[in-house]
Amino acid sequence: MKSIKDIFSSFDKQLLTSIEQHGQVKEVKAGDVIMRKGQQIKHVVLVLNGTVKIYRNDDEGGEYFLYNLSTGQACAVSMACATRHDSSEITALAEEDSTLLYIPIAMMEQWMAEYKNWNEFVIETYRNRFEELLTVIDQVAFRSMDERLEFYLKRQSKNASLRTINISHQQIATDLNSTREVISRLLKKMEQRGWVKLNRNYIELEQKMLQV
Repeated sequence: MKSIKDIFSSFDKQLLTSIEQHGQVKEVKAGDVIMRKGQQIKHVVLVLNGTVKIYRNDDEGGEYFLYNLSTGQACAVSMACATRHDSSEITALAEEDSTLLYIPIAMMEQWMAEYKNWNEFVIETYRNRFEELLTVIDQVAFRSMDERLEFYLKRQSKNASLRTINISHQQIATDLNSTREVISRLLKKMEQRGWVKLNRNYIELEQKMLQV
């Protein structure tokens, strides 16, 4: 795994020193819940290695996938809640074994006042996550389920930099707020078109789909 200095190479030396002094590195396992909806936020979490899924869940247990975080990224929602001292509006789950960096809220506020690099990082985080959320809204409001599924698979593949996605039909259905039967039927159609190859608990994206 890359060092903190390598991952955040654009940060000032003084900021990197402060991060190493005050940040806490934690190892989490795939499936571990990192943050729950309603939880009081005491830290901002940055991803040093691995993948973290961010989603919304309702009182009835329904889930809706928002976006993934990978190496060098932070959750904009948690940052916004931290600055307002609010409780979390999202749930964060480790999709694979990951290494995280926990930054105390007080340090985040201090760095905002002291370091231009940190300000730029926070603003860029907000911008990137806002664009992703707009894409999610566009998919829900204006796209059919087969289009949403195609977009979902491509984004998962891009995030992991792999053509093989380790995921079940049920997990896709949960992320897209659909049913396993609907997702399985649409995936079968994609397989018939030569877009994907279906296996037990993982899906291979064919080059033909990536070119669509």
